Amino acid sequence: MELEQLIKACRKNNLKAQGDLYQKYKDTLYILCLKYSKNSDEAQDNLHDSFIEIFNSIKKYKGKGSFEGWIKRITINQAINKYKKERPFNIEINNDILEDTTVTEDDLDIKLDSILTCIQELPDQYRLVFNLYQLDNYSHKEIASLLNISESTSKSNLHRAKAILKEKITKLNPSKPKLYYGS
Repeated sequence: MELEQLIKACRKNNLKAQGDLYQKYKDTLYILCLKYSKNSDEAQDNLHDSFIEIFNSIKKYKGKGSFEGWIKRITINQAINKYKKERPFNIEINNDILEDTTVTEDDLDIKLDSILTCIQELPDQYRLVFNLYQLDNYSHKEIASLLNISESTSKSNLHRAKAILKEKITKLNPSKPKLYYGS
């Protein structure tokens, strides 16, 4: 079944079409959920919640823009909303000057799974800001709005996330003790 037909059938609550849509996008969305989760169990919960929201909202999809982009946005928003409900405190570091940290590909001799684990181990607010900014190309203004924080807090949390990741990656990568950092 083509995507357009699949979407139409899902709008009619066709269970087979919903199953087919799930099978088509579950892996892509699971990887996205892993970026925003502490572990695979939380990622599975977020994936489940995202598909419930996708099926509940599919009538709102008007066919403008890519469907995959639309469901990815829902998935990211589900992770953020879950975080907002569970957030016990707001992490803020006030730094007057924030340096940008760059790690070049040649500096790494680590498996992608190890890097993902390092990202998942970040405190929630740092992980969310890092993923939104670095991996999903949100601006600090958009992040501030999504997370109900200031732009400077977003920048500070990104800086702190990068510092923590730098430390973790350096420990995982002892064969290359110095990483290149620049703007």
